[in-house]
Amino acid sequence: MSYVGPDFEPPRPPRHPLRGPLTVAVAALVPGALVGWLVWQTVGDSGGDAQASPSSPSASWGRPATPGASDDGKEQPGDSDRTGDSEKPNGSPSASAPAASGPLKGKVVVIDPGHNPGNFQHTSEISRQVNIGTNSKECDTTGTATNDGYTEAKFTLDVARRMRTVLEKEGATVKFTQDGDRSWGPCVDERAQIGNKADADAVVSIHADGAGAGNRGFHVILPGSVHSGAADTRPIVTSSRELGERVAGSFLRVTGSAPSNYIGGGTGLDVRKDLGGLNLSTVPKVFIECGNMRDSKDAAQLTSSAWRQKAAQGISEGIVSFLHG
Repeated sequence: MSYVGPDFEPPRPPRHPLRGPLTVAVAALVPGALVGWLVWQTVGDSGGDAQASPSSPSASWGRPATPGASDDGKEQPGDSDRTGDSEKPNGSPSASAPAASGPLKGKVVVIDPGHNPGNFQHTSEISRQVNIGTNSKECDTTGTATNDGYTEAKFTLDVARRMRTVLEKEGATVKFTQDGDRSWGPCVDERAQIGNKADADAVVSIHADGAGAGNRGFHVILPGSVHSGAADTRPIVTSSRELGERVAGSFLRVTGSAPSNYIGGGTGLDVRKDLGGLNLSTVPKVFIECGNMRDSKDAAQLTSSAWRQKAAQGISEGIVSFLHG
């Protein structure tokens, strides 16, 4: 994610390591997940254009860890958004028809493709401030892009649509916060409300990062414990952590991508209290940064159609695992 656009690389203040019970819990999850990655490294890079082989949706990041109430305070790009009553863009959340059968019949999954391809043409609309519970932030941002101009907004929509196909086959009803069917947005608070109003069983927001070259890998962002103004994440912290751990584990296994080498201390997990899309959610929700668009090696994966299919499969299998319980 990026606050302003593909040419902006926000400063990254030093991370403060997660402390206490969260550190112990996350540390217990890391070795098993990384073993799979290390085995892959010995076999070869799976991020190319070869088609992904089918895999079971039952794998998970590990047993749910005790959620921590702390947040590392790292400032990252914005998340979701809100549309004002007088300037709401055209379009509405799209939904699949409920599947006739499948293990996820009756389950509702909301997919939030980060940003919107039209945001570049609506900078004044997306720059206005909205309430995220703890404070105010921009309605939305343009997102980032690779050095060759492949945008985050295009990436997130492609992965989201691939996920919809996978999840509908499992029987889930899938709803989007936007499907390229509106001129800009929606804003962060509206994105959260879409998941809340759908009474979603799981919400995943799809993103790609815009860090400096050499920063590689994925990470899943979990909501910290927030109780301020309109925000109260306390009821969803535990369930969101379980969702995030399962998504992270499946993503690692299916894509072969390593956890981030610059966020999360190698766990592939990060806790945030500054994202409106998480702060305002009343249902289990996580973000995933699938890779760094500004690193040439990560960008080669993010721009590969075959790798994006793996990404969609990995995220979806994590969701399926979470919903199966």
